[in-house]
Amino acid sequence: MPAQEQRLKRRALLAAGALALTGLLSALTPVSHAHAQQRAQLPAPTGPYAVGTTTRHLVDTGRKDPWKGGDRELMVSLFYPADPGAQEVAPQMDRPSAAHFGSGRGAAVFNYGVKAGAADWAGTRTHARVDVPVARGSRGLPVVLYSSGLGDPRTWNTGLVEELASRGYVVVTVDHTYDSSEVRLPGGRLAGSVLPSLAGAPVEKVDETLRTAMGARVGDSRFVLDTLDDAKWRAGLPRGLGRSMDVGRVGMAGQSAGGFTAAQTMHDDRRVKAGINMDGQMDFPLPDASGQTLSPAAREGVDRPFLLLGSDGAGAADNRPSWDAFRQHTRGWQAEWKMTGAEHGTYTDAPSLLPAFAEQGALTAEQLGKDIGSVPPGRAVAAERAYVVSFFDRFLKGHDDHLLDGPSARFPEMAPKG
Repeated sequence: MPAQEQRLKRRALLAAGALALTGLLSALTPVSHAHAQQRAQLPAPTGPYAVGTTTRHLVDTGRKDPWKGGDRELMVSLFYPADPGAQEVAPQMDRPSAAHFGSGRGAAVFNYGVKAGAADWAGTRTHARVDVPVARGSRGLPVVLYSSGLGDPRTWNTGLVEELASRGYVVVTVDHTYDSSEVRLPGGRLAGSVLPSLAGAPVEKVDETLRTAMGARVGDSRFVLDTLDDAKWRAGLPRGLGRSMDVGRVGMAGQSAGGFTAAQTMHDDRRVKAGINMDGQMDFPLPDASGQTLSPAAREGVDRPFLLLGSDGAGAADNRPSWDAFRQHTRGWQAEWKMTGAEHGTYTDAPSLLPAFAEQGALTAEQLGKDIGSVPPGRAVAAERAYVVSFFDRFLKGHDDHLLDGPSARFPEMAPKG
């Protein structure tokens, strides 16, 4: 069975099995909200700015939703530099989304093996204040789109997103509706992921689903770029934010399928000037009509700067065919780095949050190791932040700290691949 199919089916099967156990697990492992909130914390951003955030509902009337029909609806959040203030910070997930994320049909279960109902996902706070003005004097802020992994919500790399915002970027996180674990739409509607329904599906269905998801993701990303280009839309953002954004300097990053999305969007849309793929395959389980399993991005590469950040866990070999093809055909600046001891989930909020939940019994130590590997969580967070910031600073701001030039004594866990 092809590796991509195995990974997708494994997630779907986990979700289906967990669905039947949700009620039992909730009863057996009640959440201590005070304890969970006290111990499971996102790391504070380290840049010179405080962080603001705002959320918007987008409707693409020119594109039908590939999963449910009707106009394609998205939710996006913007994180941006702000002045310090005393307002309360936002939760990482609103309460209905957090409840679904931690349920038997949520990504906490089907992507990370956390017991259904056993963790207080609603208790985790960001460091961002809602709808505050942009930092005084902000001008020409580069924009970075962020796309999460298959089935993960847009909130599932908030630590990295806040770090970029604290360092002078406007970061737009995109929820890919019916792919993301859950998307809370206006009017209290909660759009759950279609992925758990793949349990037991044949490989042909898995391949079709993955191709549909990638087409939707790239379409979503390009529609977000269209929206950002609309000066009237930007004028409706918190005070000063729309005027401070430089929509001519746009980068994109993502983890897993989100990294694939970043590469394919950059391939298809020249508005993306620089991109990062964190541990994402760029191929499909079965050949298409032309006999290709590799995506167009992998077959043809890109001609602008691109960074690959990989793991060295059991699934790392899955990336090699598409990554090797992508690197062979990419004409712009490129580099690949591997984080020693990392697993697929290391490039998410998992290292920051899952160890605390494991201590509370929400997941086993064995599962935690499968999620985040053996690299110490604090080191994983610091390395991910440093390499992502260094890349975007170099290619969107013109500030080169030379971290990407070769091995660094500051980050011995990061190894370049020639």
